[in-house]
Amino acid sequence: MHKLTNKLENKLANELVNEQVSELAKAFSTIRDHTGTLAQPLSAEDCCVQSMPDASPAKWHLAHTTWFFETFILEQFETGFRPFHPAFRVLFNSYYEGVGEQHPRAQRGLMTRPSLVEVQAYRQNVDQRLLALLGQTMAPDQMLQLTALVELGLQHEQQHQELMLTDIKHLLSMNPLQPPYLAWDEMAETMKEAAAGAATATALQWQPFEAGIVEIGHAGNGFFFDNETPRHRQFVEPFSMASRLVSKGEYLAFVEAGGYQNPLLWLAAGWDWVQQQKLTRPLYWQAAHAQFDSAWREFTLHGLQPLALDEAVTHISFFEAEAYARWAGARLPTEAEWEYAAATQTTDYFGIAWQWTTSSYAPYPGYVVLPGAVGEYNGKFMVNQYVLRGSSSATPEGHARLSYRNFFPATARWQFSGIRLARS
Repeated sequence: MHKLTNKLENKLANELVNEQVSELAKAFSTIRDHTGTLAQPLSAEDCCVQSMPDASPAKWHLAHTTWFFETFILEQFETGFRPFHPAFRVLFNSYYEGVGEQHPRAQRGLMTRPSLVEVQAYRQNVDQRLLALLGQTMAPDQMLQLTALVELGLQHEQQHQELMLTDIKHLLSMNPLQPPYLAWDEMAETMKEAAAGAATATALQWQPFEAGIVEIGHAGNGFFFDNETPRHRQFVEPFSMASRLVSKGEYLAFVEAGGYQNPLLWLAAGWDWVQQQKLTRPLYWQAAHAQFDSAWREFTLHGLQPLALDEAVTHISFFEAEAYARWAGARLPTEAEWEYAAATQTTDYFGIAWQWTTSSYAPYPGYVVLPGAVGEYNGKFMVNQYVLRGSSSATPEGHARLSYRNFFPATARWQFSGIRLARS
């Protein structure tokens, strides 16, 4: 009887594992296909050019996300592994010192070879091999390790899907023709940019929160990055959080009131940056043009458009967000305040713009870096950057979560980053 029970338990366990692997394989195909869909509106020339050192060509994103699966999974688990192309190990390694050398980041746009066609063949080859690997029978501990790495690779790919859109937007904005990435009706199927409008049309309200000890960080089931752990306690003083993000119309008032000319509103490093870069307005904003009714216009993924005053302002750096908050008689929230508030509210905390916090990107108490090259994913970047919370209109569906910690330097503007105000 005991042996029969064990056989039944093993059978049920195997069936559960097989079902989970089958679902993972479907997710793999869906997410990988979506990356290809994002590149479809682009020409081969579009896919090769790098608009600035912080951005990457679309071709590089297509190859690097494939490199991740080949290097961290196929190389470890595939019998008789052979790389698709030996040179790709260096060309498409982003920053993993544990894997070996990397091609200089600022020179990714000089790689006219391999061609886009060859990179697409690389993706197809690795996809077929990865799916075949998932279909193999292996020991339970090996399968657990394999599926965990595949899930990490898919989350990594979704991050690059958002980066592809931000990098494409920056690239096309520098083209004198200022071409659209997609028409408005096509854009609605690619990202949730249209949702950024209605959510900020309501009057801003201040939602109060009491002082107390709050828990932040990942809890429960589901995927999480290591930088979201461990869950821990923090004390917060009484504060209020704005019910919505700052709109373009509200930020325009800051611009027209001379916000970029008033050093008293800026952190010292921020003011130096504004002066050096000769900044007078947000990235992608342009002054009056006779073709439009609005006095201002903005470059978007669907081309040059009148400035939509009711939409949330995006592409704002930490320095700009902090200066605006000071001008508005408020401040930016800490990430503990943001997570505490977002956990209890149903308004627009997600899907519009990443929201700057005043929290430096640093390890949580008790954080331990993962071993090996995969451990380089987050831990080594915990310096000189600020945490952003929420998600943006470019964030893939299902990728956002309450404990997600995005991070960028204080001068970063090309991401879909915005402002949520707080008050003490």
